Amino acid sequence: MTSYPMTRLRRTRATAWSRALHREVLVTPADLIWPLFVAEGTGVEDPIGALPGVSRWSVDGIVARAKEAVALGIPCLALFPYTQPERRSADGGEALNPVNLMCRATRAIKDACGDAIGVLTDVALDPYTSHGQDGLIDGEGYVLNDATVEVLVGQSLNQAAAGADIIAPSDMMDGRIGAIRQALEDAGHINVQIMSYAAKYASAFYGPFRDAVGSRGLLKGDKKTYQMDPGNAEEALREVEMDLAEGADTVMVKPGLPYLDIAVRVKEAFGVPVFAYQVSGEYAMIEAAVAAGAADRDAMVLETLLAFKRAGCSGVLTYHAAHAARLLNG
Repeated sequence: MTSYPMTRLRRTRATAWSRALHREVLVTPADLIWPLFVAEGTGVEDPIGALPGVSRWSVDGIVARAKEAVALGIPCLALFPYTQPERRSADGGEALNPVNLMCRATRAIKDACGDAIGVLTDVALDPYTSHGQDGLIDGEGYVLNDATVEVLVGQSLNQAAAGADIIAPSDMMDGRIGAIRQALEDAGHINVQIMSYAAKYASAFYGPFRDAVGSRGLLKGDKKTYQMDPGNAEEALREVEMDLAEGADTVMVKPGLPYLDIAVRVKEAFGVPVFAYQVSGEYAMIEAAVAAGAADRDAMVLETLLAFKRAGCSGVLTYHAAHAARLLNG
């Protein structure tokens, strides 16, 4: 490489057309997955205080959002239910109900939009348990691994039968990917994908999400016995390796921006599609900065999404998906 002044790196930055020509990474609406919260009722739009600009929608509203996503070029929605307290139980049995909120919303989206959009469904029991944990617990409050996996398999089959395109286990139980993959194969759901929350950390950034699904006030204890320690990186690679061996099609790193180093290492180590979840706390921080007059929403949203792509992510789950898509579509 020649030295200055023969080489001036600022030459290619001097004009907008040149910067566009030399840009290494681009974000498009096709890189986005839009998380949505489903609520009971009809005509319901229930704003979530901890997530300004985000609402829970009844199934008809979810269908309207799906049509909006198709028009914006967003290829996939991620659904999360707000389960009514009376439908929650210690065993999370509502997760197996073929007409629960997730299944009804999934069927409605597929009926309305067909294959014009993908539906990703969350597999974990925290939206359904009365204790707020992602699995079944023993008398001491410890989450039972193998017993939970059995329920997660049933939940996955329930969602696949409703038309889910991607099953996304977010529970962090050992062995659940292999069990779910085998069950899907045996049931004939050979093209239903699994996006594993392979590196999901016990993070302080999840608070607003727990408000959104109604589990914050119910949670007994914490989730540190199954979600990963934020200080660990090598362990994340082991988790990803195991999930891929068990049949995961894609893997996820969660949270997003605080764990970009993990996304980079996973991509470099395995060369597989890696997704990141720009979680509720990350979204809330941006909105708080905007509300305080300390940041420009449009610029921050696009720059953070670019960071995910630059780190090697194939796509991003973000509550800013629709806003970002409008910006990107110009």
